Amino acid sequence: MSDAMAIDNFDENRSYTYADYLTWEGKERYQLINGEVFQMASPSVIHQAILMGLSSKFDNWLQGKPCKVFASPLDVRLFPKKDKSDKTVVQPDLLVVCDKNKIVKNSIDGSPDLVIEIVSLKYPQRVIP
Repeated sequence: MSDAMAIDNFDENRSYTYADYLTWEGKERYQLINGEVFQMASPSVIHQAILMGLSSKFDNWLQGKPCKVFASPLDVRLFPKKDKSDKTVVQPDLLVVCDKNKIVKNSIDGSPDLVIEIVSLKYPQRVIP
């Protein structure tokens, strides 16, 4: 979440919910943390290369096991409520879920068993060929 930045055009005095989150349109990616809105920066090429490498390793290792690996963007509702009034929705870079009941149609409802966040640097980096 180090790439996240607060958005100015949202009402900072308002606490947002998952129901609000579902209405936002556009190509931007957002996270909600305790009702506060954060816009996520687009990942870099090296970030995506690391994510793909880790994803394939975990996917291969988990073959035939009850756990499943997922890569961002995928909503994780840490404290899901049926009425969608929950106020925390994050999109970790990589996650593993072993409880199939947490895997629903459009999100992971509950804490994943493993979360990996890839830290991106703010300054240009040479991309490894």
